[in-house]
Amino acid sequence: MFVEREASGGETTSQERRDAGQSDKRILGNVVRCDGARATIAAFADDAEGAVTAQWKVGRMISINLGSTRTVGLVYAIGKSDLAWNAESQNPIEVSVELIGEVRDATEPGGKPVFDRGITNYPHIGAIAHYIRNRDLQAVYDLAGRRSITVGSLSQDEAVDANIAIDDTLARHFAVVGTTGVGKSTAVSLLLRKTLAARPDLRVLILDPHNEFAASLSEHCVRVDTASLDLPFWLFRLEEFTEVLFRGREAVPEEVDLLRDLIPVAKNLYRNPNAGMFLKRGVDALTADTPVPYRIADLVRQIDERIGMLESKNDRPALKALKTRIEQASADPRYRFMFNSRLIEDTIHETIGNIFRVPHHGRPVTCFEMAGMPSEVVNSVCSVLARLAFDLALWSSGRLKLLLLCEEAHRYMPADSKLGFAPTRHALSRIAKEGRKYGCYLGIVTQRPGELDPTILSQCSTVFAMRLANEQDQAIIRSAIADSSASTLSFLSSMGQREAIAFGEGVATTMRLKFEKLDPALIPGSVKYAGDVPADPSGGDVDLAAIVGRLRNAPKPQPATTFTEMADTDRQAGDPGYRKPAAPGIQPSDDFDLRYGLKPATFGMRPQNE
Repeated sequence: MFVEREASGGETTSQERRDAGQSDKRILGNVVRCDGARATIAAFADDAEGAVTAQWKVGRMISINLGSTRTVGLVYAIGKSDLAWNAESQNPIEVSVELIGEVRDATEPGGKPVFDRGITNYPHIGAIAHYIRNRDLQAVYDLAGRRSITVGSLSQDEAVDANIAIDDTLARHFAVVGTTGVGKSTAVSLLLRKTLAARPDLRVLILDPHNEFAASLSEHCVRVDTASLDLPFWLFRLEEFTEVLFRGREAVPEEVDLLRDLIPVAKNLYRNPNAGMFLKRGVDALTADTPVPYRIADLVRQIDERIGMLESKNDRPALKALKTRIEQASADPRYRFMFNSRLIEDTIHETIGNIFRVPHHGRPVTCFEMAGMPSEVVNSVCSVLARLAFDLALWSSGRLKLLLLCEEAHRYMPADSKLGFAPTRHALSRIAKEGRKYGCYLGIVTQRPGELDPTILSQCSTVFAMRLANEQDQAIIRSAIADSSASTLSFLSSMGQREAIAFGEGVATTMRLKFEKLDPALIPGSVKYAGDVPADPSGGDVDLAAIVGRLRNAPKPQPATTFTEMADTDRQAGDPGYRKPAAPGIQPSDDFDLRYGLKPATFGMRPQNE
C-alpha cells in the first residue's frame, strides 16, 4: 500500500487533505493574487499559540487545490508587508509562488498522477495551498519511460530520487558549471560512473588539464600523458602544425605558404621514394592536410634544395627561418610525443585505437592528462583529438559512440573570438552542432560560463548549474537556457555543496538536486599528480634532483668513442635513410669539418679534395 508523506519527509498530515470543507486550522494558505506566471498566497508565519511553524520556505514546492487538478508552484520569496513582528498576535505573511504546471489524477484506478508543463486552469482567489504530496512530486519529475540514471535526490525531499534521461543528456550534449570548490569534478565523476553503467557501448575521452580524473576512474580508464602519448606530427593539419612550430605566436604568412607547398612533396617522397618533386593532380592528390606519413628529414631536404635554387633568392630568409623552426621543434624533448623516430611509420591505426579505446578491453575511458604538456602545443593537440573524434564517429556510420569531455572548457572555446585557437574552436563547434547525428557527444565543464563561447553553451541542451557567485556567469546561464525561470536561478549564488539546478532535455522539468556522495578515494584530485604518491606527513626532504630531471626532460649525454661515430650519429639524425659505412675510419668531408670546427689534420688524415 502506497504511503503518502510530506515533501519534507514526514508522514502525511491532515493539512494535505484536499477536502474543500476542511477547517481553517488545516489550511496552509489561500491564493490572494494571481497572474499568468505567478501567484501570491496569504498565510501566517506562526500558529494561534504564537509558535513559529516554518511551514513556508524558499525553494519548496507547493500545490494549490483546484478540485480536479492541482497547480504546482515553487516558492521563491516570502515576506511580511509591514516588515514588523508582532508577538501579541499571529503574523500574516505573503508567499510568492511561481506557477510551474499542474498535476491530474490518473483516469484509471491505481494509476499514477500525471504532470503537465504549463497552466490550463489558473488558481482562483481563495484557492487552498498545501504541501505537495510525495507522489505528486514524483509525477513532476517523472521521465515518462525514458532510460534514466539516478544521480542523487531532490533537495526538497531526499526520499525522492533525482533521475536524468541519460540518452537525451548525451545525445544533445550537456554542461556542468559552477565556481571552484562546489564539487564540480566530483559531480562529473559520478555522472561518468552512472553513464558507463547504463551505456557500456560508450567511449569517453577526457581532456584533463589538472590530471585528476584518472585516479577517480581507475577501474574504467587508461591514462595518456606526454610520456605515453604517440601523436605523430603528420596527423596534424597545416594550421595545427604551424601552431606548434610558431609556439602560439602569430605565424609568418610566407613561411606558412612554403610549408603548404613542401609538405605534400615530402608526403609524396615517403609514398614514392623515386618520385622526386613530381606531384599528382586530381582527386588522389596529396595536400598539407592529408593524414599521410612523411619524414622531417625529407621536408628539411626540400628546404635546402629550395635555398640552393637561384630563382629562390627572395625566399631564402623565410626558408632559413622555417628550417630553423622545424629543426628546433623536432629536437625539443618536450615534443617527443610528436617527433619520436618510430612515429615516422604509418601508425594511425595504433594511435587512434589507443586514444579512443577501439577495442576498449574493459577500459572505455581515456584520461588525456595535459598538466605536463607544453602550453604552446595544448591547443593544437586538443584540435587534433576533437577532429579525430568527430571523424571517427562519422566514418563508423554511428556504430562508435564517443563522448568528448572538456574540463576547463573556457580555455579552448573563449567567448572572445580573437582569443584561443581557431581550429580547436571549429572542431568542438562541429561536434556541438552536428555530432549528435553521428554518435559524437560533447560534455562541457567550466567554472566561468561567462568566458565560454555562448554558441557552444547554447548547444548543450542539459545543464547542471552549481553555485555561481559571479553575476556575469549567472546572466549567461539565464540567457542560454530558455527553459529555466528567473526565480529558479535566483538560488544559484546560495546553493550548498554538491547541489545543482538541472534543466533541459535530460530532465522532465527544472530540478534542484543534491548529487550522491562519493567515496573519498573516488573524488577527483584526492590523489595528487606528483607520481600519485600521497604527501609525506613527516615533512621529508624534496628530491630536487628528480624534479630538475623532469623539468629538463632530456636524456643524459652519451660521449661518442670516435669522431667517426659522431659523424654517423649526426647524419643518421638528419637522414633516417642513412646507412653507416662498412669501412671504419672514413675520411671526414669539408662539411663535417666545418660543422664540428675541426681541421682534417686533427685526425691525421688527408682531405678528400687534395
